[in-house]
Amino acid sequence: MKKTKNILQFEAYTSIVLGLIIVILYETNLVLSGSYATNANAEFLILSLMELITICLIPLSLRLFKFKGIKESLAVTRCYGLLRWGSLRLIMLCLPMVVNTLLYYLFMNVAFGYMGIICLICLAFVWPSTKRCVNEIGGEQ
Repeated sequence: MKKTKNILQFEAYTSIVLGLIIVILYETNLVLSGSYATNANAEFLILSLMELITICLIPLSLRLFKFKGIKESLAVTRCYGLLRWGSLRLIMLCLPMVVNTLLYYLFMNVAFGYMGIICLICLAFVWPSTKRCVNEIGGEQ
């Protein structure tokens, strides 16, 4: 159980650090921001796509472990299932968070920044603590 929790926390911390690296690179002007700000068509299409992805993945990731098939999988496979489904849930939150952070600096559109911040806040609701991991597999292992 502890190994599974540590792997899940490593995945979450890695994505947060990756997002912070993007912020530091752009805020210190090591990489120039707004390089795609003049491309309005691409901005509209990517913004629409990222809004759709973010709006769909957040509720799905928050409710993922409530689905009957996933509950049964967690009861049978326990730590392996938790690692597999927990990693999927973290990917569903962390990938849009990092991509939205990067797109914010590429397009300098605050909507991307807000979506990244929302994903970061939602990450707190699925943080892989020991208690959460034990509760999600239905008992101690």
